[in-house]
Amino acid sequence: MKTVFLSYRQTSDAERARVRAFAERLRKSGITVILDQFFLDENPGGPDDGWDKWSSDRSLETERVIIIGSKSWFQCFDKKQKPGTGLGAACEADDLRHRIYEAGGVIEGIRVVLFDDADAKHLPGKLKRYHRFDAGRDFDGIVKWLGGKAPDLRHSSSGIRHSDTPHNLPHLPFFYGRTEELRKIADALSPKTRTWGALIDGPGGIGKTSLGIRAALEAPEGQFRQIIFVSSKSRKLTADGEVKVTDFVVPGYIEMLNEIARLLKQPDLAKAPETDRARLVIDALEPGQALLILDNLESLPKDDQNRLFEFLSQLPPGCKAIVTSRRRTDQDARIIRLAKLEQDAALALLAELEESRPLLKKAGREDRIHLYEETGGNPLLIRWVAGQLGKGRCRTIAAALDLLRNAPPDNDPLEFIFGNLLETFTENETKALAALTYFTQKVEVRFIAELAGISKVAAQTALGDLSSRALVIPDEAEENFALVPMVAEFLRKHRPSVVKDTGSRLEQRAYALIVENGYSKHDRFPVLDAAWITVAPSLPLFLAGPNPRLQTVCEALDAFLNFTGRWDEQLSLCQQAEAKAIATGDHASAGRRAFDAGWVHHLRQQADAVLACADRAAAHWQTAQAGARQRASASQLRGIGHYLKADYPAAIAACREALKLDRSLAAESEHVAFDLSWLANAEKDSGDLAAAERDYREALRVARAVGYLEGVANSTGNLADLALDRKDWPGAETLARGALPLSEKVGRKELIAHDCRVLAKALVRQGKVAEALLHAKSAVNIYARLASPDLEHARAVLAECRAALLSGLHSGWTYNTTTLEGNTLTAAEVAQALADPKAKIAKRPAE
Repeated sequence: MKTVFLSYRQTSDAERARVRAFAERLRKSGITVILDQFFLDENPGGPDDGWDKWSSDRSLETERVIIIGSKSWFQCFDKKQKPGTGLGAACEADDLRHRIYEAGGVIEGIRVVLFDDADAKHLPGKLKRYHRFDAGRDFDGIVKWLGGKAPDLRHSSSGIRHSDTPHNLPHLPFFYGRTEELRKIADALSPKTRTWGALIDGPGGIGKTSLGIRAALEAPEGQFRQIIFVSSKSRKLTADGEVKVTDFVVPGYIEMLNEIARLLKQPDLAKAPETDRARLVIDALEPGQALLILDNLESLPKDDQNRLFEFLSQLPPGCKAIVTSRRRTDQDARIIRLAKLEQDAALALLAELEESRPLLKKAGREDRIHLYEETGGNPLLIRWVAGQLGKGRCRTIAAALDLLRNAPPDNDPLEFIFGNLLETFTENETKALAALTYFTQKVEVRFIAELAGISKVAAQTALGDLSSRALVIPDEAEENFALVPMVAEFLRKHRPSVVKDTGSRLEQRAYALIVENGYSKHDRFPVLDAAWITVAPSLPLFLAGPNPRLQTVCEALDAFLNFTGRWDEQLSLCQQAEAKAIATGDHASAGRRAFDAGWVHHLRQQADAVLACADRAAAHWQTAQAGARQRASASQLRGIGHYLKADYPAAIAACREALKLDRSLAAESEHVAFDLSWLANAEKDSGDLAAAERDYREALRVARAVGYLEGVANSTGNLADLALDRKDWPGAETLARGALPLSEKVGRKELIAHDCRVLAKALVRQGKVAEALLHAKSAVNIYARLASPDLEHARAVLAECRAALLSGLHSGWTYNTTTLEGNTLTAAEVAQALADPKAKIAKRPAE
C-alpha cells in the first residue's frame, strides 16, 4: 500500500469539494492520502510551522505525488500566476519542479490527474513526459499505480460503485455526504441486529431513494445473495417539470409481492390466493438472503402500507429491507430521519453539476451558499435550480431562485415536494409552521407557541415532528427552531389564511411590547431588546398596515433603535415610513421620519445625506404648516450636516437659529439643551474652546433643570472630551468617570463607547495603563458592533494603551503578586491585553 500527496490549487469551493471527493475515493480503495483538507479535519489550527513548510515537506519527501492538473496549478508551476495568489500551490509546484530538475528526467513517483480534458492544453513542457490519468475514466488505474487494493467493484466516473451482487438497482449518477446515515443503515442491516432493517423518512427531494440505493451498494460482499429494488413512485421532477415513472413501479401491496416473486424467479407465486401470497413470498426469500429496497411507500394506500410493514416484520433470518417512506415510529426498524445535505456535500454536488452547466460554473462561493441556504439543503431543489440556468432569462442563481418561488403550475418543485404534505399536517403543526414563516432566525418554542395560539407543550411536540421531516431546523437542544426558507414560501402561497392569522397575533403582540417599553422609557429598553427577535419580523406588517399605527410604532422605537445601535433597521424603517406618510398626505409625520433618517446618517458621518434629510424634513413641515419646534429641528439637522463637512461657520449659524426658535417656545427644555450641545461641538472644533465650554456647561445646567438624563450624560461626556483637547488629563478623567455611569443608565451604546474612549485616553496619558486598556477595549468592542466610523479613533487609543503597557513591562513593571499602576493583572491578562497569545512575558517577583 502507498501513501500519496495531492497537490492542487484551490480556486473555488467547487474545486475544493471535487478534490476532496476524489481523495475520499482513494481512501476507500486503501490508499493513505495526504491532503490539506484532511489535515485540517484533525488539526483545526493548521500546522504549527505554517502551511508553506507543511506543503514543502510533503512535496519533497512524499514518494508518490499526484498533481491535480488545472490551468491555475500549471500557471504556478510555470511561475505565471498573478503576484500574491496561489501561494500554497506555488510553493508545492516550485518544490516539485526542483525534484524533477534534480532527478534529470521523469520521476516514477509523480503523476498528473485531470478532471477536465481541456486542461491538458495548458500542461507545462516539463510535465508532458509524465503519464496522465483521467480522474473518472482511469480511477482503477490510479489505484493500481498506487498499489492499493484492486477493486472487486466496478466504478463509474462519479465514484459510485456497482456491486457484483445480482441486483436491479437504478443507476445512481452521483452521491455526496450522508456518511453518518450510511453508517446507521449498515448497522441496521447487520445480521446481529434483530430489526428487519432501516426506514428512511424525510420530505420529498431530500435524497431518500439515493441514500437507500447507495446503502445497498455499500453492503459487504457476500452479506446478501440478491438485492431487489421495487418502487411505488409514479412521478419524478426534472428541470423541465414532472414526468411519469414506469420502471420498477408497482401501485399496491399485492403488486409489490408479485414483483418480488418475479425477481426471485418464482412468477407462479402471483397466481396463488392473495391470502397465501405473503407467506409464500416469505418462504421463497428464506434461502435467498435477499436485501429488499422498497421505495416511496407513502404513495401506497394506508391499508397497503400497514400490510406491507406486517410482511417486513416476518422477514426470515438473513434477509433485510431498506424502506423509504413517511415517518412511522411504530416500526421494528432503525429510523433514519433524513435532513438537509451538509454544506460541503452540497458544494460537491454543485461541482458535479457545473460540468454540463457553464453558467453554474461562473457562480461564486456566495451565490452557491445562498442557493444551499434558500433550498434548505434539499438536493432535488438544488438540482432543479441548477437546471434552470441557461433557460430563458435564467442567467444567474438569483434569477433561478426567483423562478423557484414563482414557478409555473406545470413545473413547480415546491408543489412537487411539499404539496402532498399539506394534508398530513396536524392543526398544531400547521399553526407552528405558519408562525415560523415570519422569522429568518431560530426562535424559542415559547414565542412560536404564543404566536401559533397553542400551548408550549403542543408546540414542542409539533416542532419535533416537523424537525424529523426536515421541515424545520432545530438547535442542538431543540429549544429554538427556524423554518426552511422554501417551506415558508410554499405555506404563504397555500395556507394564506393561517399565515395571516398568525401575522395578526404577531403584530398585536409586537405593538404592545413596543408601546409599553419604547419611547423614552430607558429602563424598559432591556425588555424590548430581549424580545427584539420576535418584534423585528412585525415591522413589515406595520409598514403594510394603516399609516397612523405605523407612525406610532416609529415614534416609540426611535430612541430604542438609536440607543441599541440598530441603525440600519432604524434607517430602513424611517425611509419606508416617510414614503407611506407622503402617500397618505401625512406631511408632519413625513418630516419627522426624514429627521430621524438624518440622525442615523449623522451617526454614520454621512454629511451629504444628513443635509438632504434636513431639506426633505423642512419641505415636509412647510407643507404641513408646522410650527417653530419643527423648523428648529430642520435647522438643527442642517447644522449637524455642516458640522460633519467641517463648515463650522455654517454649522454655528444653523445651530444658533435652532436655539433661537426653541427658546421662543421655552427658556429651558430638552431641545434647548440639545441645541446648546451641538453649538458647542461646532465651536470646539472651530478652535473656540472658551465658547464651547460655556455652552457645554449651559447645556448641562438646562438638562439637569428639566430632568433630561440623556442630556446630562451627553454634556458631561462632551466636557470630558473638551478637557482632552486642553490636555487636562485629570480633569478629563474625572468628567469621563462621571459621564460613564450616566450613559450606562440611559443605555445609549454610542455614548457609552464615547465615554470609555475618552476615559481610556485620559488614563493612559497619566500612566494608568492597565485600567486605560480595559476601557479602550470596551470602546472598540462597542464601536465595532455599531459599525461606527468612530471605531478608528478607539482603535488608536487602544494601540496607545498596548504600546504603553508593553513599554512598561519591558521597563520592569511587576504584576500578579503586586499591582501595575494600581491595577492587579495576571500573566494571562497581560498576554490577552497585548492581543498576542504567544507573548513571552517573564514574571518577576515583587520587590
